[in-house]
Amino acid sequence: MGEWVGRNRKARRSYGFDEVALVPGAVTIDPEDTDIGFKIGKWTFPVPIFASAMDGVVDTRFAIEMGKLGGMAVLNLEGVQTRYENPDTVIRKITASANGRATGLVRTIYERPIQEKLIVKRIKEIKKAKVPVLVSAIPQRAERFGSIAQDSGCDVFVVQSTVSSARHYSTHYESLSFEKFCRKMKIPVIVGNTVTYQSTLELMESGVSALLVGIGPGSACTTRGVLGLGVPQVTAICDAAAARDFYSKKSGRYVPIVADGGMTTGGDICKAFACGADAVMVGSAFARAKEAPGHGFHWGMATPHQNLPRGTRIRVGTTGTLKEILFGPATQDDGSQNLVGALKTCMGNLGARTVRDMHLAELVIAPAIKTEGKIFQATQRVGMSG
Repeated sequence: MGEWVGRNRKARRSYGFDEVALVPGAVTIDPEDTDIGFKIGKWTFPVPIFASAMDGVVDTRFAIEMGKLGGMAVLNLEGVQTRYENPDTVIRKITASANGRATGLVRTIYERPIQEKLIVKRIKEIKKAKVPVLVSAIPQRAERFGSIAQDSGCDVFVVQSTVSSARHYSTHYESLSFEKFCRKMKIPVIVGNTVTYQSTLELMESGVSALLVGIGPGSACTTRGVLGLGVPQVTAICDAAAARDFYSKKSGRYVPIVADGGMTTGGDICKAFACGADAVMVGSAFARAKEAPGHGFHWGMATPHQNLPRGTRIRVGTTGTLKEILFGPATQDDGSQNLVGALKTCMGNLGARTVRDMHLAELVIAPAIKTEGKIFQATQRVGMSG
């Protein structure tokens, strides 16, 4: 398997969203008869879409609105929301800075220590609105922050790093044992990120409740350029899904996988589900919402890294309300709005009643899928070329 790229060296071919297409089914279904619900722990979410734990995307107000609409928004416990009593003022400084100064400014702003009292405060602000609370932290702070979050009423805890594995070794600090951590926590634990069959399998065996799949595909992420790491999302999701299905047959426990990053349109999201995802995590699409704290900007979670930033601040603009982005009516012609409507319509055309049915959809390799017959869109920069 794979192709020769040099003497004694093979590389496996991998694929991204722009290189594949979905084949319509022999049977079609009314989109209103499809079921896209996502279950984790005691919660069933009508909308299987997470908003990424990025400071330009999620604050407490956004999390509350997302929860009321049936989706999931993850609050970053490492960001400005837990470092500053008035984060809006700080965010406006980031969005107002010149391109050449943004990364340095972000780095300086994130030097302020995290205040544990603000972790409690932010969680209680969301909890007060009677919507599920999801928060995120890096592995080094997971045990401390996980305990605080759980005691404060958090419903789902996310442990997120550039690359997560069940076997991490260091001579400089004690590594987080996901097996012990998941056993200790009384709420679901989602871990990410991974892109391989083996890592997915081992993390599932450690007891995680769900897994994030994707390294470097996000629009504000520069990991692939800085470190050379990453697997295109179609291949990464398919490999992770294969591990999930093997583990499910072996153990009887089904662990959902969440495609994280690389999706800006409804079409991308539909392809992610067809490749095997049970839910998706999206950043830039929600950064364009009027409710997003970044006011049309967002930046990668690793942008503040002191020695090796692996993210950048980008401008995505503001195009509509969160409700319009999720449910329409769409005012844009590029597939960036009414994401739920796109998913349900695609499922209807595939003949898939449920997300798991969608996993059986036929895929074709189609590198011309976005350009075939689109000469006028390309020259006028509208629609799929806008």
